[in-house]
Amino acid sequence: MSLFRRSVVSEILSHGGVVLSTLIVVWLSVLLVRLLGDAATGRIGAEVVLGLAVFSSVTALPVILTVSLFIAVLTTVTRNYRESEMVVWFSSGLSLGNWMRPVLYCALPTALIVSSLTFFGAPWAYRQIAEYHQRYELRSDLSKVSTGEFVETEGGERVFFSEDPLSEGDDLGQVVVRIQGDEWQHLITADSAYTEFADNGDRFLVLRDGHRYDLTPGQAEMRLFSFDRYGVRMENRDEDTTPEAIREQAEQQLKARRSATLLGQFEQGGAQAHFMWRLAMPLAALNLAMLAVPLGAVNPRLGRGGDILIAGLLALLYMNLINLSRGWINKGVLPFGVGVWLVHALFALLMVFLLWQRLRIKKPRKQPSATV
Repeated sequence: MSLFRRSVVSEILSHGGVVLSTLIVVWLSVLLVRLLGDAATGRIGAEVVLGLAVFSSVTALPVILTVSLFIAVLTTVTRNYRESEMVVWFSSGLSLGNWMRPVLYCALPTALIVSSLTFFGAPWAYRQIAEYHQRYELRSDLSKVSTGEFVETEGGERVFFSEDPLSEGDDLGQVVVRIQGDEWQHLITADSAYTEFADNGDRFLVLRDGHRYDLTPGQAEMRLFSFDRYGVRMENRDEDTTPEAIREQAEQQLKARRSATLLGQFEQGGAQAHFMWRLAMPLAALNLAMLAVPLGAVNPRLGRGGDILIAGLLALLYMNLINLSRGWINKGVLPFGVGVWLVHALFALLMVFLLWQRLRIKKPRKQPSATV
């Protein structure tokens, strides 16, 4: 490998590593805030937050890698222009077109990684996420209750809050339960609670030494009951559900289906749209990496923000057009045979045009002749 290619490749990889780590940290920060919020409201279990964060990051890696490669190539070319290193390469007999080969050294392996993620890694991660959610929904209401937290079950119809138990034999300490009925809204408080199984196998949360308040929303009517023992039936829906059934239900989502399954269902518009997206991401990684070369050719005498802003808007337009094509294919507006290559061909032509514009030598302007 020549000095030029070795220098360009090492700089692209260095910039790409910094950008990739930064984007992953930002993504994980936003994702963890959302997942912790879902765990606090009872939509997911606190013990699966880390697993969901890992699998969600796998689904986002194709886009993150594509954007990281584009920014790395763009910043490398721009820096060479800003610091006048490009003058050295040009005086050595090289041109902007010679940058394509070292860029492809970085873009082709990245595109292979992106294709493996979109065709195999991301669908597997989506299946794991769906199984996490389904297993949590199939758990009993009592297993979702965590001390010191408000937990919603039954789609928000039941809200539990409990404290740590103070005596042996109790599963929960002081408990507050809100149950939304058809006509009445029940608010139940108790000093302690434990679980009990009936003869038919039903599971009950037995509350001890408490009160029940019945309210009618919008009306000045209330009932008050005191009790020594009060049983609340807890749903337990996972007894007859097998792991195979959970996996089959998880694969019902199009984005979680295997690529071979999508090919077998290719006549469906949704299958075509998702297969197009999986094929589009590695092509977008190659296209954006090569497009960054002419976009990074800037005039060092001009400001720094304008060219970077235009390049970012073009990359954003590219990704939005891919999503728009996927939606059109899903609705049958755009045929799959056209949508799978149309956006990539347009941006490839744009890259060729910009590269030609940067490479062509303009004729010098004719100076007006002097008159005596």
